Amino acid sequence: MAEGKQRHPAATLALLGLLVLAIGVVFMTVRVEGRWGFVLALRGQKLAGLVLVGYAIAVSTVLFQTLTQNRILTPSIMGFDALYVLIQTVLAASLGFVKAGAIDPRLHFAADAALMVGASTILYRWLFKGGGRDLLFLALAGLVFGGLLRSLSSFLQRVLDPSEFAVLQDRLFASFNLIDSSLLTVAAVLILGASIVGWRMRDRFDVLLLGRETAISLGLDYPRTVRNILMLIAVLVSVSTALVGPVTFFGLLVSNLAYRLVGDTRHALMLPAAALIAIICLVGGQFLLERLLGFNTSLSIVIEFIGGITFIVLLMRNAR
Repeated sequence: MAEGKQRHPAATLALLGLLVLAIGVVFMTVRVEGRWGFVLALRGQKLAGLVLVGYAIAVSTVLFQTLTQNRILTPSIMGFDALYVLIQTVLAASLGFVKAGAIDPRLHFAADAALMVGASTILYRWLFKGGGRDLLFLALAGLVFGGLLRSLSSFLQRVLDPSEFAVLQDRLFASFNLIDSSLLTVAAVLILGASIVGWRMRDRFDVLLLGRETAISLGLDYPRTVRNILMLIAVLVSVSTALVGPVTFFGLLVSNLAYRLVGDTRHALMLPAAALIAIICLVGGQFLLERLLGFNTSLSIVIEFIGGITFIVLLMRNAR
């Protein structure tokens, strides 16, 4: 029985990997109309974007939940979504979307990601300066800063031209169908770099699950490890948000599915499982909407609806 339990997580990962391959093939080949070369290239770019976004959201959420020792929190609590909204609002108020649209998309993407990573770096260094402050304080500070940024965004949106505000509203919701293919290479490099660093730290992630006091007693440099992981989370969240826009509950959904399916808290298993589940959900959901439902609804709306229900269910279970 013990040997069978040890094989179960690996079998689950293998099954998830096969599902990812199957869904990828279906996404690329079903209902191809026109020249195969053109269609496959177009769908391949969209598939790559969905894979990158799903991977970044899943991994960042699992790491954040490891730090906070809480499975109902996501990195959005740190105010990344609010900062993204503020950046887009400032652009609309200062330049207008006509001039902003003339900016090179790669420069725009780099600026969005750099601002979010830079803001999080300043926040982390300030909050942890001198020690003595824990992750709960960090989460509370993130909520406060997020509220402040949302208030600033709301004020600026009130003075926008109605046409500019209408365009802005479209940009403030995640869109998995309009991922700019020119940004994929830069995003892939950033995610790959963060992944390499994170994979080398996977054993430290397991130690963190034991709690702060236990981790320190085992010789872990807790403050440095926390700062490094927070920076990894900042990079992953910034890249995914800059690519598709803010997504609140998707990471919560896939991370809790991974916990249930894998049944093992080791990050060497949890991280790939969550990433594979996220890819299955995004690619499969996009396929259903594109090919079967004809874009009658947005994938982000479906994701947030299901994720919101998951959040409420988890809250009720914890309350009991």
